[in-house]
Amino acid sequence: MLSTRGTNASAAVGERLIWNIISNLWHPVTNASGYVSLGVAENALMHDELRDFLNSKQLVDAKSKALTYGDGPSGSKHVKEAVSSFFNSYFHPVAGVKLEHLFITNGVTSAIEHAALALANPGDGILLGRPYYRSFLHDIGFRTGVKVISVSFGDIDPCGPDCVTRYEEALIASNTNGVKIRALMLCHPHNPLGRCYSRGTIIALMQLCQKHEIHFISDEIYALSVWENAIDELATAPEPFHSTLSIDIADIIDPARVHVLWGTSKDFGANGLRLGVLVSQANDRFLKACETGSLFSCASSLVENAVTEVLRDEKFLANFVQTNCDRLSKAYTHAVKLLDGCGIEHMKGVNAAFFLWVDLGKKFRENHPETGEGNGEGITHVILQKLMQKKVYIVSGDAAGAEHPGWFRLVFSQPEHVVEEGVRRIAEAIS
Repeated sequence: MLSTRGTNASAAVGERLIWNIISNLWHPVTNASGYVSLGVAENALMHDELRDFLNSKQLVDAKSKALTYGDGPSGSKHVKEAVSSFFNSYFHPVAGVKLEHLFITNGVTSAIEHAALALANPGDGILLGRPYYRSFLHDIGFRTGVKVISVSFGDIDPCGPDCVTRYEEALIASNTNGVKIRALMLCHPHNPLGRCYSRGTIIALMQLCQKHEIHFISDEIYALSVWENAIDELATAPEPFHSTLSIDIADIIDPARVHVLWGTSKDFGANGLRLGVLVSQANDRFLKACETGSLFSCASSLVENAVTEVLRDEKFLANFVQTNCDRLSKAYTHAVKLLDGCGIEHMKGVNAAFFLWVDLGKKFRENHPETGEGNGEGITHVILQKLMQKKVYIVSGDAAGAEHPGWFRLVFSQPEHVVEEGVRRIAEAIS
């Protein structure tokens, strides 16, 4: 017999589906019958550059502590020095990020869980706007007992200044219903919408957190993956990225309530190099609470050494970041042209991360008028099953908390031939 936790975990088939797909990926020569994955948030566009750079380094030398516990499970001094310098150069903080502000983990997933454990009790809630990165539900609540309280926006832009009223409405309703809200969490830049919050919106959300005495958590894992949108016709340019750290919060919110997350997985196309960073510049008690459980989440010494090498090499770093953004811009344009050629609409105005938010429901209804306009939530499931039959994987809007049926998240940061094959299969699936 399993525990209640074990029973619930064994029934979670969604995560196993992803790993089954990843273990059977399509290749035009060696595995033509495999799955095309445009669903996992991975950036493959810079793998060669990062691999060649790391292979040129001696990650375990005579002076290295890589075969020991290093300086402890919450991050070695050398990686904290490299990370603090990196933040001070690229995030433009009002107050410099110091070593004592940092908590290092084996990925942002662990950093999120640590934050949830330290800030909320079992049964408490954390606000999260829709649509959202679906694994936030797992990261925040799977082992902590903390509830995710999703925020709906209707016709309001979820990244615009008017979103603040909806967050406050959800907060008040949750507190009234007995789920005490402890924090508000942003994904900035946004996953799955691929957009940035304006400085004014971030300030207004922090003011809301101060008003209701809750914490503000900004997950900025896509901070350096912000690029030029050269194809969408827009009335106004997409919002640029402003880190929460770059805002003077002295008269906005108690600095002890503000926490920023970042990791190497996305901006460096290195999901397998598990290193996450939690930055909290004015809450030593919070960091100590996180560090108490850090033995469960320590980054490996080899990963710390690898990340240190990357962040310390200013010339390589600057070139890598710029080249990555250039390639993401080109890849987005390529994917949009493919979708346009198939008559598939996407949400315009993207300028960050790796995602296209695509409306497969509209095209499916055009191709299958017998479904009618009132098919509702069921249409997403129907389309998902057809995608699986064609062996192409993208994330459904249902899994991402979408407010409207028929929407899916498509990852475009893969080699061109992979994206082309994926879009071809998607078009066939909904034809």
